Amino acid sequence: MIRFFTWKEFDHSVDYIADQCNSLELSGIYGIPRGGLCLAVALSHKLNLQTIDKPIKDSLIVDDIYETGFTLKKFKDVENATFFVLFSKTTPSWWNTVNISDKKEWIVFPWENQKNARNERGKYLKKRGVN
Repeated sequence: MIRFFTWKEFDHSVDYIADQCNSLELSGIYGIPRGGLCLAVALSHKLNLQTIDKPIKDSLIVDDIYETGFTLKKFKDVENATFFVLFSKTTPSWWNTVNISDKKEWIVFPWENQKNARNERGKYLKKRGVN
């Protein structure tokens, strides 16, 4: 199953995250390359905070999707960091999400090549040994 996430949905998600973080004292926003970069830039403008090149104390760390947790867990020990993802394929425990997604759902973000979505999904599933 493929889901095409729209710019309008992205904008609503940015608004939601900004509302959740408005009262926090954040030192900056770190977007995990590559999926978190668009989100970090949008939130940077919305919250009037700078993007940073590495996570630091009190930073907002964002990514596009939490699937296995492998990427986000690398930053779990950043002191007093706040974590947000656009989509989580599991119930959040120490991170925050805007959307919960089915594990089998393939999300295509608006900044991705939509014509290539099926091919990318196929490569991903093959890499993980799923038919």
